[in-house]
Amino acid sequence: MDYDVIVVGAGIHGAGAAQAAAAAGYSVLVLEQYDEPAQGTSSKSSKLIHGGLRYLETGEFHLVNECLKERANLLRNAPHLVKLVPFHIPVYKETTRRPWKIMVGLSIYSLFSRKWFKRVPHAQWGQLDGLNTTDLDAVFSYYDAQTDDARLTRSVLASAKALGAQVRLGAALESACLVEEGCKVVFQQSGVDLAGSKEVSARILINAAGPWVNDVLEHIEAKPEQMPIELVQGTHIVVPGKVSHPYYLESPHDRRAVFVTPWKNQVLVGTTENDYQGDPANVSPLDSEINYLLEIYNHYFKRYLKPADVIDAFAGLRVLPGGSGEIFRKSRDTYFGKDRAKCPRVITIYGGKLTSYRATSEKLIGKLKKFLPKRKRLADTRLLELPIVE
Repeated sequence: MDYDVIVVGAGIHGAGAAQAAAAAGYSVLVLEQYDEPAQGTSSKSSKLIHGGLRYLETGEFHLVNECLKERANLLRNAPHLVKLVPFHIPVYKETTRRPWKIMVGLSIYSLFSRKWFKRVPHAQWGQLDGLNTTDLDAVFSYYDAQTDDARLTRSVLASAKALGAQVRLGAALESACLVEEGCKVVFQQSGVDLAGSKEVSARILINAAGPWVNDVLEHIEAKPEQMPIELVQGTHIVVPGKVSHPYYLESPHDRRAVFVTPWKNQVLVGTTENDYQGDPANVSPLDSEINYLLEIYNHYFKRYLKPADVIDAFAGLRVLPGGSGEIFRKSRDTYFGKDRAKCPRVITIYGGKLTSYRATSEKLIGKLKKFLPKRKRLADTRLLELPIVE
C-alpha cells in the first residue's frame, strides 16, 4: 500500500482528519478537487468558533460542551486565528425567548465555558451600535469566539503537512476499487506539470468531501451504503457599516437565530436555512435569502439597507441527517459511515462543525486505529500550535 490513509476533501474536516492521522504517525495523502483548500462550506460559514448556544434548546448538551472545550483549545493553540469577543443578545417584548429563559441558557453555557455572562445596564444601551431600543426589555452579554474559517482550514492543513502528510490540490477522485486489504484510488490531477490520471492505494479511505460525500461513494466500486442526507443552504451577506461586537438576534419572521458580526471593517449577516437540491458546486445566494437577511438587519438597526447596498453574498451547504422534521431542530451531531463493520476500507464523515473539527478527527482516527499498522505517535493535536498562514 502506498499510504495508510487517503483523505478525500481539504475542507476543515479533511484537514483535521489529515492532521490527526499524521500526528498518530500514519502516512497520509489528501486529495482536493479544487486548486485551494476550503473552497466549499469551510470558507462560507458564520466565521464563529462557538459552543452553539441554541443547541441547548434541543438538548444537545454533549455537543455544546465538546465545542466549548474545543474553543478553549483553539484559543490556546491559534491565538492569531481565534479571538474571544463579547456577543450581545437583545430581548424585546416580541422576542420568543424571554429574559428568564435566556438567563437559564446562558447560565448553563457559562458553566460549560467557565466564562460568565452579564446583563448590560440600561444606561449603556445607547452604545450598542445604533441598535433599535424601542420595546427593548433586556440585553445580555456573553463570550464566544470569531475566526477566519478559510485561514483556519489552511493552517490545520499546513500543520498536517508539517507532520508528513502529502497534499494534492486540483486532484479530483475518478474512481476507487475496494480490495480485501484496502482500496485503490484513481484521481485526475490538474496542473501543467502533473496533469493526468494517477493511481494510488491505501489501507483506509476517509471520505471528508462535505456536501459531496455521497457523490464520492458513487465513484467507489461495490458502492458502500449511503446515509440519507439533506443539504441545507446557508447564505450570508456583507454590508457596509460597523458594529463593535457580534449580535445574536431572533428573526422576527420565523424566530430563527441570526448573527450580525463585524467582518473585515464591514458587517456580516447570516445565516439562512433552506433545503438545497442540485450540484453542490452550483450553490449560490438566492434573492429571497438576501432580502430575508436585510429585513432582519433593518428591523434591529437604525439604518435602512437595500439589495443594492450589499457588498458581497455567499452561500455554503451543511450536511444534515435526511428524513422529516424542521431543519432548525435537526441534530448537528457528526456521524461516521463505514463500508463494513470489521476492517473498514472506507469511512465517511457526515456532518460536523467548524468548532469541533479536531475532536471529530481524533474520534475518527481512534476508531480506525485497530485496523491500521502500529505507528509511533508524533504529536498530540490538543497541544499543537497552529502555524501562521496567509
